Amino acid sequence: MKRETIAIHVGYCGDPTTKAVAVPIYQTIAFEFDSAEHGAALFNLEVEGNIYTRIGNPTNAVLEKRVAALESGVDALSVSSGMAAIHYAIANIVELGTNIVSTPQLYGATYTFLTHILAKQGVTTRFPESDHPDAIEKLIDENTRAVFCESVGNPAGNVADIEGLARVAHKHGVPLIVDNTIATPILLRPIEYGADVVVHSMTKFMGGHGTTLGGMIVDGGHFPWGDYPDRYYMMVRPEPAYHGVVYTEHYGASAFVARCRTVCQRNTGATLSPFNAFLLLQGVETLALRIERHVENARKVAEYLRGHPGVEWVNYAGFPDNPLYPMAQKYLGSKRCSLLTFGVKGGFEAGTKCFNALRLFKRMVNMGDAKSLACHPASTTHRQLTPEEQEKVGVTPEMIRLSVGIEHIDDILDDLTHALAKATN
Repeated sequence: MKRETIAIHVGYCGDPTTKAVAVPIYQTIAFEFDSAEHGAALFNLEVEGNIYTRIGNPTNAVLEKRVAALESGVDALSVSSGMAAIHYAIANIVELGTNIVSTPQLYGATYTFLTHILAKQGVTTRFPESDHPDAIEKLIDENTRAVFCESVGNPAGNVADIEGLARVAHKHGVPLIVDNTIATPILLRPIEYGADVVVHSMTKFMGGHGTTLGGMIVDGGHFPWGDYPDRYYMMVRPEPAYHGVVYTEHYGASAFVARCRTVCQRNTGATLSPFNAFLLLQGVETLALRIERHVENARKVAEYLRGHPGVEWVNYAGFPDNPLYPMAQKYLGSKRCSLLTFGVKGGFEAGTKCFNALRLFKRMVNMGDAKSLACHPASTTHRQLTPEEQEKVGVTPEMIRLSVGIEHIDDILDDLTHALAKATN
């Protein structure tokens, strides 16, 4: 199936009892056992079935299968938010005294999690000066457990060299984890370029309507955990937290996501509700259509801003003279993401004036909504970072981040014209 068809059909063939065409919402906490023997068999992993919604739910399972297929993965786990997905994907394979290496261009909450929350648990994150694979490789050592990047950086807009990062990660025997929230599998499938694990904030483009929190972890199924038994012993030795199962033996290619489900989620509980899974399925069905309109509108907005006298700079990977252009061409082809940034002439004050004057654009920190959204990162998403840290992740005082929606382009440009006139008198 093509991606547009996968987004509508994979994972569900109709309800055998009611013949419902739409995926039912299984709004239940637990599932009944046929007998004590049946319950024991489920817990012993001898038969497949549902036990408790914190571990798995039929509505969530459809969403998981659909997103796994969209990303060319073997299995997936839905969780309560994008940050929960990042947390579990990393926590699954790190421990006290280990580290990960990450590209520096990150979403503000991800940067905070890696540098402050994870660090207090004894796991350090190393950031190179750039996202170039050679710079990443210099920081990998015997205690590194993963390389992490965003396929398209938020809000920097950089396009990561996934093939290059996968090459250096695999050279040193560690997996590459990629946050593919902004690109979505409609524009880019990191697993096809060598990534081992993909994470999503389903809250953004995949849901698409600004109504539903959710996250997803997709297992590529290719990383050879068994080749590194001392480093990834949790995959190849009996798991004391889950009935002594050996994940690589019992789950095979989907060992990584199976452990995320049965150890991380089962014991810490960042579960996606079945109702949220249902809402996210509605968003996924129209993802390909929405991305087309997002992409086209963003191109026209970037061209308009570049020609405006009140705009100092525009960071849009679709411009051939942009340093990001070659990498964007390789991984995104002729299309570009609808996330872009620009700087208003006049610094922080002008940037905030422009931001405050927007009327159609909603001033909020979300992105990927059908509605056009604007954010002033220095005041919001990256406010907790020092000026030096902001600069390192690509945030400047005058920067405005736009998530261009699917409204009529004339109305979008009219709002920007009004706001820029207010900012530049």
